[in-house]
Amino acid sequence: MVTRRRNTELVLIVLAVLLAVFGYADAGLALNGTVPSTLLPAGLGLGALAVAAHLAVRRFAPFADPLILPVAVMLSGIGLVLISRLDWSYEAEFKATAAAPNQVMWLCIAIVAFIAVTAVVKHHRVFNRYPYLLMTFALVLLMAPAFFPGDTYGAKRWIRLPGATIEPDEFVKLAICVFFAGYLMANRDALALVGRKIWGISFPRGRNLGPVLVVWAVCLMVLVFENDLGTSLIFFGVFVIMLYVATERIGWVVVGLIMAVVGGGIVGSTSSHVVGRVVAWLHPMDIFLPPNQRPAGIVSDQPAQALFSFGQGGILGTGLGQGHPWLIGFAGQSDFILTTVGEELGLAGVTAVLMLYVLLVERGLRTAIVLTDPFGKLLASGLATVIGLQVFVVTGGVTGLIPLTGKALPFLAQGGSSMVANWLLVAVLIKLSDAAGRIAYEKENPLPSGSTASEAMTAVVPRVARSGN
Repeated sequence: MVTRRRNTELVLIVLAVLLAVFGYADAGLALNGTVPSTLLPAGLGLGALAVAAHLAVRRFAPFADPLILPVAVMLSGIGLVLISRLDWSYEAEFKATAAAPNQVMWLCIAIVAFIAVTAVVKHHRVFNRYPYLLMTFALVLLMAPAFFPGDTYGAKRWIRLPGATIEPDEFVKLAICVFFAGYLMANRDALALVGRKIWGISFPRGRNLGPVLVVWAVCLMVLVFENDLGTSLIFFGVFVIMLYVATERIGWVVVGLIMAVVGGGIVGSTSSHVVGRVVAWLHPMDIFLPPNQRPAGIVSDQPAQALFSFGQGGILGTGLGQGHPWLIGFAGQSDFILTTVGEELGLAGVTAVLMLYVLLVERGLRTAIVLTDPFGKLLASGLATVIGLQVFVVTGGVTGLIPLTGKALPFLAQGGSSMVANWLLVAVLIKLSDAAGRIAYEKENPLPSGSTASEAMTAVVPRVARSGN
């Protein structure tokens, strides 16, 4: 079982790297008429990073799910291809500096961090030792950008240091999942079994709403002081979903929806930035009206340009390098990188990319189902929910389903903090799936009943050796 899983993973990783290499060559041929001179070193470099991650999993998490790592490699490879393709256009049109080399550097750092977590963390329950300390640190980190001068595109999500910029919310989402899992595991019975029924729906007691109100207040503060709509949606959504997973009470979902509506009303009356995004979402084409006829708050043509880009792509797209996604000036550095997929790979390409995310979420939820300890179940479901919600708010914003949030599309969009944080998330999912794989293996190969400890060890060693561990 173990050898088969790891071999399957290796084959899928090779296919993922080859897909990125062929995409890079195709974009170079379309834009420059020749295969990029860096094709071989780029392919070998990506392959070396992917194989290094695979060897770490083979050594330190042999029972892990064989699809999680290849999906992460494939998405990262597609992201590098898209950023490189945009670099060529930006350089030709605006003489801009290439962003792909910087993204490659961050991918290397992310893979090193992935290997370190895979090797150092022996079991996922180690994350449950200091949940409140971790949460305190996470909240301080989350609120830190409000105290740094300046903002970018209307939001204050970054900590600016000499020579570096950090987006802390990308790392905070991991810490919050750990805290929620620990808190809900310790208070599950009080949250699930006590409460009142109103119109047939079980609602929680007032005293149990305390932590929910704290998270709600923090999300409101992030919205008001940092104008970060996407982070607030993701954090509050993850908490409500994990509450439902822990308690199976629909009342928590109702409470969450009510609080979201109230919070939205409060922010809508205090934040002009958020109001502007809602107006741009409702009237994207009004940006092309004369300035004196535009609704107040519309300042960007990006929502309209995104719709034009998707419309130009149609079903199969224009082909890599044959569209005009660079007209959205910083597409590769934001959620608008999805418009590059939509225009040059079409609806088919967007569907394929989204299905890769769906597959990653599904493997996380599958891991949660197999795990037997409550903390592992909640942590796996929380991490899967984080990925799903972030992809939803980005895709929904770019396609016009919801207002723009400004979040980065995991693995695809340019950004060091996003790349490192998402690879750390994958590392934790790998450790969780390794524990789930061991449980499944032990169910398929039970020890003889009544075995002593020494007899059990004697039986386990050859059994695991045969499996390839």
